Amino acid sequence: MPPPPAAPLLRSARLPALTALLLVAGCALDANVRPTTAPVQARWVGAEAPSQPLPVVPDWWRSFESLELNALQSAARADNLELAAAVARIEQADALVRTAGANLLPGLDLGGSGARSRSAAGDSGNARLANRFGLTLSASYEIDFWGRNAAATRSAAWAAAASRFDRQTVALGIAASVANTYFAILAAQDRLRLAEGNLAIAQRSLDAIRARTAVGTATALDVAQQENLVLQQRAAVPPLRQQIRQNTNALAVLTGRTPEATGIDGGSLGDVAIPAVAPGLPSDLLARRPDIRNAEARLAASEADVVVARAALFPQVQLTADGGVQSAALRSLFEPGAVFWSIAAGLTQPLFDAGRLQAQLAQQRARHGELLADYQQAVLSAFRDVEDALAAIDQTQQQERLQQAVVANARRAYEISEARLREGTIDLLTLLNTQQTLFQAQDALAQIRLARLQGAVGLFQALGGGFDPASVPVPAEVRR
Repeated sequence: MPPPPAAPLLRSARLPALTALLLVAGCALDANVRPTTAPVQARWVGAEAPSQPLPVVPDWWRSFESLELNALQSAARADNLELAAAVARIEQADALVRTAGANLLPGLDLGGSGARSRSAAGDSGNARLANRFGLTLSASYEIDFWGRNAAATRSAAWAAAASRFDRQTVALGIAASVANTYFAILAAQDRLRLAEGNLAIAQRSLDAIRARTAVGTATALDVAQQENLVLQQRAAVPPLRQQIRQNTNALAVLTGRTPEATGIDGGSLGDVAIPAVAPGLPSDLLARRPDIRNAEARLAASEADVVVARAALFPQVQLTADGGVQSAALRSLFEPGAVFWSIAAGLTQPLFDAGRLQAQLAQQRARHGELLADYQQAVLSAFRDVEDALAAIDQTQQQERLQQAVVANARRAYEISEARLREGTIDLLTLLNTQQTLFQAQDALAQIRLARLQGAVGLFQALGGGFDPASVPVPAEVRR
């Protein structure tokens, strides 16, 4: 632990004893025990079957059995610009690791000089001209007694690891966005086909009502009501086409293309398989979620930053050496008499800085507390994401099954009402109501199936997708 604040004179008086004590305890400052405190639940509330270890499935989107979706995912992984930016951040972090690690090694500098000077004229009235040539090699090295430079290197290495986990988090989010956007296009295409089919049905009924009006068995009110239904179905078409176009544009950005160069064939949600996703063990989530690993790496980096701030309170020992040749003439520059050298050792101990170093240490400790809370919050949020996705899958599955029954009943009611209308046993208002009920039920079914597919995507994302922790190498600077 750092010495308590004291007056400069008192601190100076006990400096030798303090230095000896710190020489013995210096290695203790290098400790970097990664906290493992995280609230972990024992089981998934929303999972029916007992939890089993979850296998790593790198290309999880292939479970939906859509060739076009697979092609879009491949394009996104190759050309997405957010991923490119994440890779550039990794390269920056790696460069910072090398920069920090350089402080653990001696520094060497080679210098050369040449000068010609003229002195002022003396009593004799003659000025002197002089030459001076030199070649110098300088070396410096800071003895890392308190582990400050090693800790700074560890901090940079953990930050580099965090940038790799961040890249995985970005990749997972992009893959989920591609899947959800593609499914939204399929849903809009399904709903568009339904709207156009319903428009044809409504138009056919309108033609039949107008024919009955001509023979006096229907009224102008009947015609107006059916015309209103036809207009409603026509009005439902443009927003769906707009959704298809806008989601196609979104896929263009996700795959690194221009909207002009992007075309989606699409199809139907009915052609997409809905995979059964096992959530695995809750404890596995700590290693499978890249955002949790990112928070953990940033926490480990902050621990090293605390060591750096603490070591700044203690003496710094610097070794320097200079050597070279110096002469007034180039021809004698490398002769034995031109050689010079010097070796020096220096110790610097902060005595009074108005509490700046102590404040920096307090700031780093507070930062560590913040990141610890962030890590625990990331774990809790991850568990919530999985439970939310499990609930969404369970409820949308039940909702789809019930809605399919609603559609079947609505279709049967419409077919009966249409037949009864031809027989003249019901009025047109009954037919109108059954048409509207059928149209709304079909549209709701398409939206529920979309929600079910997006729930499956959400569960894949909540579980970390196909992220394999072994795919992100632990930097050598932080291995134990």
